[in-house]
Amino acid sequence: MKFTVLTLFPEFIKPLLEFSIIKRAIKNKLIEIEIINFRDYSSNKTKRVDEYQIGGGEGMVLQLEPIVKCLKNIEQGYKILLSPQGRVLNQHKLKVLAKKEHIILICGHYEGFDERIQFYVDEEFSIGDYILTNGEIPALIFIDGISRLLNGVIKQDSFKNESFENNLLDYPIYTKPLDFEGYKVPEILLSGNHKKINAFRKEQQIIKTKTKRPDLYKKYLRGRKNEQDGF
Repeated sequence: MKFTVLTLFPEFIKPLLEFSIIKRAIKNKLIEIEIINFRDYSSNKTKRVDEYQIGGGEGMVLQLEPIVKCLKNIEQGYKILLSPQGRVLNQHKLKVLAKKEHIILICGHYEGFDERIQFYVDEEFSIGDYILTNGEIPALIFIDGISRLLNGVIKQDSFKNESFENNLLDYPIYTKPLDFEGYKVPEILLSGNHKKINAFRKEQQIIKTKTKRPDLYKKYLRGRKNEQDGF
């Protein structure tokens, strides 16, 4: 899998390459990360890439020309615009994107993009209903979230029962000490009876999801109904 990041601030992305799972995945040639400063594609003598809004309004707007010139100068890939106006990212979509060979992430700044950028991208994504000062943080989230799903990056069993699988949150997990200030690890987990442990964990997943994420719980119930109805 190759990631190409179009950004005005390459130094924001580079630290990701030096740590933990991502660093190991790069070393093992499971992923490749290319960082391009699209300011280099500006035809302005001062390398300016923003302009005032046509029609008036607060904030500067990223120009089309440098971004489009940059896109045309790199190999074909699946082009993702990172914007608060895009569809909200979720785990299902990360799995879909993990099947791509090359993903191009376009980081925004200032007031945003010239609307005509829509003609040059494949999808527009947001990481949530809030505003950030830059598109580099969403880019890092995409790279991290997709990379961990690729074969060989982490053990497949590590995310088999993770939150959002089958529209359920993960089950509660514990470690030593068994008793901390009166808060104890559930006895069933010490029983050695894996059938009962698995049943307990599934029950806890359902309870946790119903309590913390009723929206997901409704999806879980719909999924179960569809299974029972044979869909």
